[in-house]
Amino acid sequence: MKYGFFRVAAVSNSITVADCRSNTSSIIELSYEAYAKGSELIVFPELCMTAYTCGDLFHQRTLISSAAAELERIAKETVNIRSLIVTGLPVLAGNALYNCAAVLFKGKILALIPKTYIPEYSEFYERRQFSSADTALTKTVFLSAENPSVPFGTDILIEDSSDSLFVLACEICEDLWVPQSPSVKAALAGATVIANLSASNEIIGKENYRKMLVASQSAKLCSGYIYSNAACGESTTDLVFSGHSLIAENGTILKESKTFESGIIYADIDLQRIVQERQRTTTFADNSRNSPSEYRRILIKMNQDAEPDSLLRYTDPHPFVPADKESRDLRCREVIELQARGLSKRLKHTGAQSAVIGLSGGLDSTLALLVTERAFSICGLPLENITAVTMPCFGTTERTYKNACRLATGTGASLLEINIAESVRKHFKDIGHDESIHDVTYENCQARERTQILMDIANKKNGLVIGTGDLSELALGWATYNGDHMSMYGINSSIPKTLVRYLVEYFHDEAIRSKNDATAEVLKDILETPVSPELLPPDGNNISQKTEQIVGPYELHDFFLYYVLRFGFEPEKIFYLAEQAFSKNGNASHYSSEEIKKWLVSFYRRFFSQQFKRSCMPDGAKVGTINLSPRGDWRMPSDASGNLWIEAAEAIRC
Repeated sequence: MKYGFFRVAAVSNSITVADCRSNTSSIIELSYEAYAKGSELIVFPELCMTAYTCGDLFHQRTLISSAAAELERIAKETVNIRSLIVTGLPVLAGNALYNCAAVLFKGKILALIPKTYIPEYSEFYERRQFSSADTALTKTVFLSAENPSVPFGTDILIEDSSDSLFVLACEICEDLWVPQSPSVKAALAGATVIANLSASNEIIGKENYRKMLVASQSAKLCSGYIYSNAACGESTTDLVFSGHSLIAENGTILKESKTFESGIIYADIDLQRIVQERQRTTTFADNSRNSPSEYRRILIKMNQDAEPDSLLRYTDPHPFVPADKESRDLRCREVIELQARGLSKRLKHTGAQSAVIGLSGGLDSTLALLVTERAFSICGLPLENITAVTMPCFGTTERTYKNACRLATGTGASLLEINIAESVRKHFKDIGHDESIHDVTYENCQARERTQILMDIANKKNGLVIGTGDLSELALGWATYNGDHMSMYGINSSIPKTLVRYLVEYFHDEAIRSKNDATAEVLKDILETPVSPELLPPDGNNISQKTEQIVGPYELHDFFLYYVLRFGFEPEKIFYLAEQAFSKNGNASHYSSEEIKKWLVSFYRRFFSQQFKRSCMPDGAKVGTINLSPRGDWRMPSDASGNLWIEAAEAIRC
């Protein structure tokens, strides 16, 4: 698939114990069904050709010979399927019987991979029939005259010769549940996708544990993980099997089957994301240097022409904000606590007894004040030592002015009003600027005057100026250099704009719960106020300067920012993902492809041209996966060219 997406299928098929012919017919039928849905890898459960629960029938040569013959039938009857098929069967190799995963492609049996860890505890007694892969003395297996030398062993990787992103390794059931899983070595040797053929019976509580285990393994290995589990049809003499299958990627469960239902689940694994995560996490490469290098690589050529019409995975339009309220509230509590703890440490270290905040009546300064209030409570400092300064000028509306005043009073902060209009006019006169010309000088003179006032008040009160600018503004350079760009501690510097709104909403809900009606009311109105720097004269009583009409929708820019910084994706892929999230997702805001492209080009232009502002940004604690601090996550030359990215974005066809 394009953009690194790779469609996989986990099959939990209904079987009949010891009936290899019937089970094989089911495998062939379901393989064609999965292939028709675009699956490039189709994984069946452990020993699904015979059933896992055959017991001592595994010692019957009739069963073993039938399984081998039926495996060759699968190969012959799936020759037209351009997908990898992985199925489970018992294989006789040398003097022992092995529980194996057979890998097939376009009519050829590529490999037989035996199970390493054979359980012999509780309800499991596999050692009665099977030997561990560690005991094998052969590297090949004779199946028949047509397949006289099939590669055999756990040291086998299947790799796409035309795209190194896809490298497959297999392990079987118990191999996952042990401390040193075979998949760990395989991943360090380059495997990006792990197929686990399983026959994991169901008992109370095991479903959640299994889910946690699969998610954790995919996270630790930075890999895709397909866990295909035995379903109905297995013997219920002593055990019950539910067919609980899972597809995971980098710690996230992409798809999960319902228990006690046979069928196929599908998902698109992002191989580029996996490889990028390994590259970014340099300790993964450190481990790789100590991994065994003697893996045998079987090269195949996958279908590179497949292009996804739509993804079989959810693309979240708001990657910084959890969709459900319970998770969102938990995220907000954690973020606020991190912000408050970061500031409280700075207050204690500097010995500052006060803080100064420019309060505009907008979302960012509101959040800064509310978090500062929390930090002061942690430090045991009186809230009146927080000086909230409102500085109305040419663009200030009555609405934002009153909200700033009401909020400061409601929190217990000391309110100070300084009208800066005359000071700015004096400055216009000093530098020879015509007040009627509403250009960048007109706007930035106001921002710098406000910052000067805040800094001087902080000096007077032996306090710190608390910055209000957020992560999205830093990414776009939407701040006046040495104006609102500067502070003594940037409390919001790691908070994207899309999250700022929900953090303020969290404080609003908190005010309602504590029956603080006045604060709840003002926060509600602040949440409903358009985002604006208010530097241009208002249109009557209405805000005339709306940020998102100038720089673009913040939800788009935050989406771009996440995928540019977190995964380093190219512009074309980010555009494709944005289309999935915003053009084809009925639950999100809708933007046309042309709009997405327009703002993506704008994002790259602003992001590269404004790095100089980030190179000298104030301290501020990291609270999420993305941060732009030059001392922490992001180190980029201020004069780096963005031409490669801008040209690639401009070349996108809508």
